[in-house]
Amino acid sequence: MTFQSVVCYSQATKDSYDLARLLRDGKLVIGTTQSAKPLNDGTKGGIACTGVVWLKGVDFKTGSIDVDMRGKDVFQQSFLGIAFHGVDTATYDVVYFRPFNFQSPDTLRRSHAVQYMSEPDYPWDKLRAAHPLVYENAVQPAPQATAWFHAHIVVTADEIVVYVDHSARPSLRVKKLNNRQSGLIGLWSSALPGDFANLVIN
Repeated sequence: MTFQSVVCYSQATKDSYDLARLLRDGKLVIGTTQSAKPLNDGTKGGIACTGVVWLKGVDFKTGSIDVDMRGKDVFQQSFLGIAFHGVDTATYDVVYFRPFNFQSPDTLRRSHAVQYMSEPDYPWDKLRAAHPLVYENAVQPAPQATAWFHAHIVVTADEIVVYVDHSARPSLRVKKLNNRQSGLIGLWSSALPGDFANLVIN
């Protein structure tokens, strides 16, 4: 299934999204295998979701994505991030995090904290096998596994750069894995639900 997108976002535009309101107003695309519910956690108003939840009517090209996220400290069960340049729920790029690895005492596990992949041609396991520690890295500074953290994701025509918690030093810098220059953008979570708030697209 594909979804038509009508609003284009690039570096020339900037918009903030109230995710709970988008959910309430039916402006999120939630398939039969996805779920989303409102989240109110003190100063963080957003949603908790699983699967790929697209923003209806938004076509993302290049620019930056800012979002607050929170996962869970459950080994191999908490994965969350931002999907972009999507065609449908099977074809998209994604930058995602493994919070259970953020502060792991195992150095190798820490290096698997943030990853970029491009489905379906370049899934995480194929990238790890062919290009170890190229498309994934440790997160600096490393948040607590269950804490809210801020991600700043910069997407250019040929590169992805990821910053965490307003650090001047990127946690990940990689080349794009496909030639798509626009597409759907949304929230991505696998296994356990992920929490999302304060989404800004610039």
